[in-house]
Amino acid sequence: MTTTRTDWAQRFSERMGRVRASEIRELLKLLDQPDILSFAGGIPNPALFPTPQIQASYDAILSDPVLAAQALQYSVSEGYLPLRQWIAERMSRDGVPCDAQNIMLTAGSQQALDLLGKLFISRGDTVMVARPTYLGALQAFNGYEPTYLDLPETALSEGVDLDVLMDGRTARPLGYFVPDFANPTGKSLSLVEREALLDMAGTLDMTLIEDGAYRELRFTDQALPTLLALDIARSGSIEAARTLFCGTLSKTLTPALRIGWVCGPKAVIEKLVLLKQGADLHVSTVNQMVAHRAVSEGYEQHLGLLRNTYAARAQTLLSALERHMPAGVRWTVPEGGMFVWVQLPEGMDGKTLLERALAEERVAFVPGEPFFAEVPVTNAIRLSYSLPEDGQIEDGVARLARLIARMA
Repeated sequence: MTTTRTDWAQRFSERMGRVRASEIRELLKLLDQPDILSFAGGIPNPALFPTPQIQASYDAILSDPVLAAQALQYSVSEGYLPLRQWIAERMSRDGVPCDAQNIMLTAGSQQALDLLGKLFISRGDTVMVARPTYLGALQAFNGYEPTYLDLPETALSEGVDLDVLMDGRTARPLGYFVPDFANPTGKSLSLVEREALLDMAGTLDMTLIEDGAYRELRFTDQALPTLLALDIARSGSIEAARTLFCGTLSKTLTPALRIGWVCGPKAVIEKLVLLKQGADLHVSTVNQMVAHRAVSEGYEQHLGLLRNTYAARAQTLLSALERHMPAGVRWTVPEGGMFVWVQLPEGMDGKTLLERALAEERVAFVPGEPFFAEVPVTNAIRLSYSLPEDGQIEDGVARLARLIARMA
């Protein structure tokens, strides 16, 4: 009998042509090389995980026969009710009056983006994003085959002709934005820009996805209102709002628990629950229960530790950039989050710089090109300050600056 080797590439769906490996995930492999000074990951610092509290939560739950039976069993797709109630109360204090029925728990906010893409995007639909935007959102949406529309950087502050901007694209677009300390730039939308974005959404009848992954990592006590809070102030209630808020405990508690959520009108949550059932039934029950215990006591103090630590690291990075970088290099000044966006001199390519940085200076970072949905910018890179210590930041920036000077 003659057998032929199956050509799997011919059997994949058309949408797989838009699916690409994450350059950031690939760069994380470099963390295993001890001589690499890495600004690449953009992941939480494990030294700041509340490990003893999480361990105590697991022990308390699994040592109680009643709780253990619940924790190790299947559960409802909406998520563990006490945790949803805690999230709803917290969001209500943040200007978003809601209850547990407005919350669905997801396996990290990344799954929330995937489910929202499945719910709202049909082939060819328009998805409006910032320029640049979060690479993980593009990966989540790509499988649903949208067309992207980069919002010009000055559109919200200076205005834009929407007819020219849309240029005949599909009506009723989906918008995805990170208003607070965005990945990759570290920038935040001002209050004026947030209101302008809601004005634009109203004119275009656009559904907004607000990614609040870094919102809790602000360096000051002052927080601007969320898009959803501003939307509710205009519309009168969460049920009348057009904004969906995605939150996560991955950046503040630990990524391994995989706890994210969507907050929005009940009509949307009900449909997302159906999609969640088809995806994985529910988030790990024991992890949801552990997360609830971990945030129920001492969470504000823990957030204070995170904010102070990351603020100090950010200042170290900014000071090092100021001292070492040659003329022609510019960067953002974040007020929260984990990232600084560096604009290289004209003509310098971020990917080429990375290749040489790894080979010549043993420094890693993320090139800027993958963060653009439409026309990419190649002379930019993303630096994360969440993992390296102060001395490593100083040394890494000095090495990188030397290489940029040589290449320039």
